[in-house]
Amino acid sequence: MTARSTSFGAARCAPSTAIGTSHESQSRMANRNGSSYSAYQGVVRANSHNSHGFTKPAVSTPDAARKGVSASVAPAGALRYEAGMDSTTHVDFGEQVREFIKHVFTQLSGLVVSGMIYLGHHLGLYRALGDSVAVTSEELAAKTGLHERWVREWLRGQAAAKLIDYHGDGRFALSPIAALVFANENSPAFAAGAFAALPQQLGVLEQLLESFATGVGLPYDAFGPEGARGVEGMLAPWFRTMLVPMALPRLNGVVPKLTEGAKVADVGCGTGVALIEMAKAFPRSEFHGYDISRHALAHAEINKQYACLTNVNFHDAQADPLPGDASYDFITSFDCVHDMAHPAVVMQAIRKSIKPDGTWLIADINCKPTFEENLARNPMAAMMYGFSVLSCMSSSLSEPGGAGLGTLGFSEPVARRMTAEAGFTRFARHDFDNPVNAYYEVRP
Repeated sequence: MTARSTSFGAARCAPSTAIGTSHESQSRMANRNGSSYSAYQGVVRANSHNSHGFTKPAVSTPDAARKGVSASVAPAGALRYEAGMDSTTHVDFGEQVREFIKHVFTQLSGLVVSGMIYLGHHLGLYRALGDSVAVTSEELAAKTGLHERWVREWLRGQAAAKLIDYHGDGRFALSPIAALVFANENSPAFAAGAFAALPQQLGVLEQLLESFATGVGLPYDAFGPEGARGVEGMLAPWFRTMLVPMALPRLNGVVPKLTEGAKVADVGCGTGVALIEMAKAFPRSEFHGYDISRHALAHAEINKQYACLTNVNFHDAQADPLPGDASYDFITSFDCVHDMAHPAVVMQAIRKSIKPDGTWLIADINCKPTFEENLARNPMAAMMYGFSVLSCMSSSLSEPGGAGLGTLGFSEPVARRMTAEAGFTRFARHDFDNPVNAYYEVRP
C-alpha cells in the first residue's frame, strides 16, 4: 500500500447535542466545562447541571416518583433519554449496553496495544527477547540500555495483552511463535514492522477532517519518510522470503526469462524491496522501479546502495514515466492498484509497455466482491476499512477524478473487468499462502 504513480500514464498508487433538548439547552451543554458521563460497573452518574439524563424504563416505584423519573415499561436493557433526573441520579445500563461499552473499549485497547508494539519494535525490546528466554524487567532494561521502570510497565502490558508470556517471579518471555512474529525480521511471519509508521498514520486524522468535507484525500507522502518505511515494514518480509523461491516459479515461463536476461518493471515500487530481491536472484536481468513518492524513492536508493546492485534503477514516474514501447518481459504491481487515483490509466500504460508474450503479476488485498460478504466473512474488514480511510482510499482520492477504490475495492471481479478493459486477455489467480493478498497472473 505504497504511494503509487499517476504518471505511468498516470495514477498513484461537531459538538454533540442532547436528545430532546431545546437549542438553547444544547448550546449550554456543549459549552459547559466538565459536563460528562462516567461509567463504572454498569452504573452511570450524570455529572451535568441540567435536568436531562438516561433512564432504563422500569415499573414505577415510590423512589422513582420522588425523583421525578418516568416509570413507563420497556424491554429489559432498553434505555430512553428523558427529563426529570437530577445530578445524583444513578442509572442501571442493563446487560446489553454494558456489553456494547465493553466492545467499544476493546477497540481502544487495540489502539493502545498497537502503540506498545510500535515502541517494542523501535526500542529493540522484541529483538532482545528473541531467544525466548524468560527475563526480568531489570535484565531486559540492562540488555537494551533502557530505564527499568518503563520496561517493567511495558512488559506487564504486553503480558496482559497475551503477546508476551508471564512465567511468574517477575519473568517474561516471547514464545517461539511470538518471536517469529515480533523479533525475527527474516521470518515470513514477521509483523512488527507493520506498526512502524503508526504515529504518522494516526497523525493525519486532523487533516482527514477536511477530507471528509471536501472529498479530497492525502497522497502517501503526507505520512513523511516514516510512512514509506512503514509500508516496507508490512510488505518486505514476504518479498524477502517468498517472492523469489515460491511465487515466481509458479508463473508461466517467467523464471527462465529472468535467468536468461529480461527487462522487468515494478509499477508502484515503493522502497524497492521486491525489485531488489529479484535483482539479486537474477543478475542478468535489468530492473526498473516506478513510483511518485519522493520519500519511497529516496529510501529505495538507500536500499539499492546497501545491496550493492548495478542492475536496478528507480524512476520518478511523474518526470520519467513507464515507456509505451512494448519492451518489458515482466511487470509487477504489489499492493498498490487499489491506492491509485487513476488505475485504469495505469493499466493502459502497462498494456502498452509489456511484450506480447509478457506477464504482469498483480498482488492486491484479498477481499470479497461486496460489502455484505466482507462484513460476514472477512475477519480483518474493520481494520481494512480503517486503513482505507487513513491511507488507501485517501490516496486514491488525492487527485481530481480519483477512482477511490479503497483497501477492499479491488476484488477479483473488479480486477478481471479492469484488466480486460485495458486489453489483457488472460487472467489466472494464484494462492501463494498469504491470507492478506490475492495474486493475479495477467497476460496480453
